[in-house]
This record gives sequence, structure tokens and C-alpha cells, in this order.
Amino acid sequence: MSDAPNIAGTAPIPVEVEAGKSYFWCSCGQSQNQPFCDGSHKGSEFTPVKFEADESKRVFFCACKHTSGQPLCDGSHKEL
Repeated sequence: MSDAPNIAGTAPIPVEVEAGKSYFWCSCGQSQNQPFCDGSHKGSEFTPVKFEADESKRVFFCACKHTSGQPLCDGSHKEL
């Protein structure tokens, strides 16, 4: 795996999160369970990013893995 993450998608992934729950976002782009980590990063420099939901709502997780606001989408996919 290179220093750059794999682009898993070019649009954000909407997820209904639940208050008080933790979610682990895939930062490498290799997970088969996007946008969440499935351990595919093992042996690389990538690690999952923990997201703690402070309220139940819909959030948009980054799929292109180039966001500066990890783990949420910041529109970076529009520049790829």
C-alpha cells in the first residue's frame, strides 16, 4: 500500500449515527465495509479514525479519503 489512500468513492456516504456510539472510519480506502474500517489497513501506515456521535443524526463520511476534516466529507472529492 502506498502513502496515498485508495479512493473508495467520489461522493460522501450518508450514515444515520446514534448518540453515544463510536464509529471507526476507514482511512486507507481498502475496507470492504465502507465507510468503516474492516482491518484492511493492517501492515500499512494507515489507522482508522474514531468518530463519536454526540447526537443521533445523519452525517456524511468521506469516501475519497482526501478530506481535511477526517472522517467527514469536506468536498475534497470535487477536486479529484
